[in-house]
Amino acid sequence: MTQENRPVHIPEDLKLSSYHFDLPERLIAMRPTEKRDQCRLLVYNAKKDMIKHAKFKDLHHYLPDNSLLVRNQTKVLPCRLLGQKSTGAKCEVFILGPFGGMSIQNVLIKSSAKKKLGDDFIFSNQLSGKIIEINKDRTFQLQFNLEGTAFENVLDEIAKIPIPPYIRNGESDKRDIDDYQTIYAKVPGSVAAPTAGLHFTNEVMDNLKSKNIATANVTLHVGMGTFAPVNTEDLRNHIMHSEKFFVEKEELEKLNNKNERIAVGTTSLRVLETIYNGNEFKQRVEGVDETNIFLYPGKEVKSIKGMITNFHLPESSLLMLVSALIGRVKTLELYQEAINKKYRFFSYGDAMLILR
Repeated sequence: MTQENRPVHIPEDLKLSSYHFDLPERLIAMRPTEKRDQCRLLVYNAKKDMIKHAKFKDLHHYLPDNSLLVRNQTKVLPCRLLGQKSTGAKCEVFILGPFGGMSIQNVLIKSSAKKKLGDDFIFSNQLSGKIIEINKDRTFQLQFNLEGTAFENVLDEIAKIPIPPYIRNGESDKRDIDDYQTIYAKVPGSVAAPTAGLHFTNEVMDNLKSKNIATANVTLHVGMGTFAPVNTEDLRNHIMHSEKFFVEKEELEKLNNKNERIAVGTTSLRVLETIYNGNEFKQRVEGVDETNIFLYPGKEVKSIKGMITNFHLPESSLLMLVSALIGRVKTLELYQEAINKKYRFFSYGDAMLILR
């Protein structure tokens, strides 16, 4: 066998199949706990290699004094539209952005009929749209008949909150309008929630303040790419999606003044690792930036001392990101512990605190 034809050896940590685990379907959370902060919290201290089982409401007991929680303040928009083509065929349109009331939007379209330039879609008496471009990535540009505040108001009225397909087949209801939004959501632009933040309540925040635990905010707008499957066995060949983010100057100052930084979720961590350079957080460009950073074992995470995160899907880039913090073997060991203890998984599930 020539060297050219010899199979390429892929280290275990870099194999997609190494991130598989079996999850009983009953452990996938369909709703959050009745009160957000009553969900369970698995606390893992990496230095001591110690696990504790707690409730999220007691988070302040486990975080270091004077630490800084870094939160993603993006806000989920109602962006799933149900309608029909002018021919009568039913359709579902998922708006991907850019948001901000612009009449031309990138969208996904699900329809039994073929889709072509010029196709018209009707969503209500007020809202309709037309395909004006077919993108290379199989998304479409849709020209809506409304823009600005009028467009946003109609979306608030008729569009649905985009919960993931593994939650009630993606069929959201009125409860999800509040459930699938963090209490500190501020800047509209996401098609998915930064789910590690869903557990916070005002009571949790008050308890954190009593221990001098401060907060800093970043904004990363979560796109559909967050849920895109890793489609190559060798992780080094995976092309990560890109997401828009920005960090205000005063928030950068907070980041640079604290060493005990705890990221709330994978989206916050992606921002921090993107702008961390030479022991300092620096804005790379003025205004809105983009990141396609992909974190997995072998990529050193330098910007944080810990992270709050949910329990993620098998073989997902989010699971690989957690493994970059504490190693793949330990991550899967913790996940098995959570399964054994009947923790609830995914977006509406329980949480984990990792302390390094």
